[in-house]
Amino acid sequence: MTTDRGIHEHIDELVAEEKTLRERLARGDITRDEEHERLRALEVQLDQAWDLLRQRRALRETGGSPDDAAERPPGVVEDYLN
Repeated sequence: MTTDRGIHEHIDELVAEEKTLRERLARGDITRDEEHERLRALEVQLDQAWDLLRQRRALRETGGSPDDAAERPPGVVEDYLN
């Protein structure tokens, strides 16, 4: 997942899993609590992936190497506004 394309593919996979979770809930395969727990984890992973893409773009725009970007821990990504 170290390329923009790889990150986008990972995002697509996470979004597909999100859709699958909603379908499983509708069928009664999982509980609402199970769905919420996994959705929360997916949201964090999506935030991390989008953050990584933003870092790569910023490095590119400022003459740096996008390969210097690194995935940040959930606490950093989730607490931008705090």
